[in-house]
Amino acid sequence: MEIDKAIRESDDRRLKTKYNNAINVIQRTLALYSIEEVAFSFNGGKDSTVLLHLLRAGYFLHKGEQSCSNGSLTFPIRTIYFESNSAFPEINSFTYDTASKYVLQLDIIRSDFKSGLEALLNAKPIRAIFLGVRIGDPTAVGQEQFSPSSPGWPPFMRVNPILDWSYRDVWAFILTCKVQYCSLYDQGYTSIGSIHDTVPNALLCDSDSSNNQEKFKPAYMLSDGRLERAGRVKKVSPSICGTAVANVMDNVDSHKSSLLKASAIAVGDEILFGTIEDQLGPSLCKKLHSIGWSVSQIAVLQNDIDSVAEEVERQKASHDMVFVYGGVGPLHSDVTLAGVAKAFGVRLAPDEEFEEYLRQLIGDHCTGDRNEMALLPEGTTELLHHDKLLLPLIKCQNVIILTATNVTELDKEWNCLIELLRSGGLSLMEPYTSKSLTTNLSDLEAAQPLSKLCLEFPDLHIGCYRKSRQGPLIISFEGKDQARIEAAIESLFKKFHRGAFSEVV
Repeated sequence: MEIDKAIRESDDRRLKTKYNNAINVIQRTLALYSIEEVAFSFNGGKDSTVLLHLLRAGYFLHKGEQSCSNGSLTFPIRTIYFESNSAFPEINSFTYDTASKYVLQLDIIRSDFKSGLEALLNAKPIRAIFLGVRIGDPTAVGQEQFSPSSPGWPPFMRVNPILDWSYRDVWAFILTCKVQYCSLYDQGYTSIGSIHDTVPNALLCDSDSSNNQEKFKPAYMLSDGRLERAGRVKKVSPSICGTAVANVMDNVDSHKSSLLKASAIAVGDEILFGTIEDQLGPSLCKKLHSIGWSVSQIAVLQNDIDSVAEEVERQKASHDMVFVYGGVGPLHSDVTLAGVAKAFGVRLAPDEEFEEYLRQLIGDHCTGDRNEMALLPEGTTELLHHDKLLLPLIKCQNVIILTATNVTELDKEWNCLIELLRSGGLSLMEPYTSKSLTTNLSDLEAAQPLSKLCLEFPDLHIGCYRKSRQGPLIISFEGKDQARIEAAIESLFKKFHRGAFSEVV
């Protein structure tokens, strides 16, 4: 079989792994269902082209060499093609040429997807359908390699052999196996929908063209797979920065007169064991106060998925923003992302965009599977990009996951986040201002007057503490209005006498 032979002779270890895993899914399916009970949905695109040849290889590997005679191969799996008036002519031509070349049993459906599929399943004993769905596709959310059809749809098993394949994997397979693909991909199209919503990817525009006519490089020359869908025409969306922080800020302008509340969650047994001291929490509190945010709590959790999930779920419901740090990475103790995913009720799934960052960062120096390292909460994750960060910040609605392990790294991530907020056109909250006094008054002498002062100035945070049991009492005032702080201090002086207090410089 030429496909299997091409992969076996390839030096691309990652492609071999992806191929073997996909073939395993196909063979499992063919073992569970008879050939009459399976079908393949083909749309002429690159993903379904890859799947067609994987199915050809998987079928013949499943049946054994006796299925091949004199190099003439037959492909008995029923193929479904939904023909549309809005499809590119090149897609239709490629589909019919492919069907003829590989003698596909083509069922052409010209009605809408759901009703056409329902009619086909009523007429044929189909129980499982192979799909070329990949993580990152709009329809991929919630799907596994084997996923029953959604409620309200005809009952069948969705089989997704290339669910965890990236853009790079798809083109590596096509070029390694030298299989034909739709000609649109040689014209700069990287993701093909309908004639109404698809244009060539501008990132492949050939600027060296000698004439005024636009020319585009082939799709396989797109170096950044994260931008595969850049050629899909859609309504103008907010800027990356605006999108990245919209949920986090929750319409800051309407909250200028109130407080935005944040919390922090540190994940790490080493903090609870006393092995290391949490330095990120106090630093994060200072940074949040500097932009006018109130911090209600810092929780320190053990390396346990359920503990992280419960705390994230609780805090994200009662805070405008939740920061989580520690426990991020590929180690057995790195449970933060799994806990966040569980808090949102979703699974961890390979994120092609994040995987592309990892590929560019570590290249071939990784002995493990980068795909496993790129698992993020599915359907809720947004990556916040900044030129100064090797990896983007991870945001799941109002939860931001930091990868910093020390204060220096936190400073860098924080500065980038603030830049994103400002460049997105959103104003930050008024920063807190503070003032502190010291006094030799006893706690008993100060207690009642300070309680009354708190009632007089509910918009201020008035705190008391001592650095040592015998040291002076320090009274701190924090708020957004310096005039209110001065008024509170003046009121305190009137309750005692001005000489009882000294200002902390």
